[in-house]
Amino acid sequence: MSLTVRELNHHLRGLSKEEVVRLKQRRRTLKNRGYAASCRVKRMSQKEALEHQKQELQQEVRRLSSENAGMRQELEGLSQRFEALQHFARTVAHGPVTPHKVNTTSVITIVKSGGQHHS
Repeated sequence: MSLTVRELNHHLRGLSKEEVVRLKQRRRTLKNRGYAASCRVKRMSQKEALEHQKQELQQEVRRLSSENAGMRQELEGLSQRFEALQHFARTVAHGPVTPHKVNTTSVITIVKSGGQHHS
């Protein structure tokens, strides 16, 4: 199997044509088996590498989903604060602020919580 074609032909001199054909076919069969075996090894190696990459990507997706959920939660909080401040600004724009018109405790709470960051 490891002989070159030239070396093989040299060794086959003197044999019958049928014997030469049979030996060359046997050599080709053995070479094909070797190629098939190396392809199987390569395919298994590629499959393992792809499975590892898939696991890493799934972990990355989970991390990003979690990060996204945190950002959505933070955005919702900021949106609520913004709406409360807009409401306060509209209330102030419609006339002088009196304790009966605006709940100042709510506004103070909103303003004070503005410095906090949710991680």
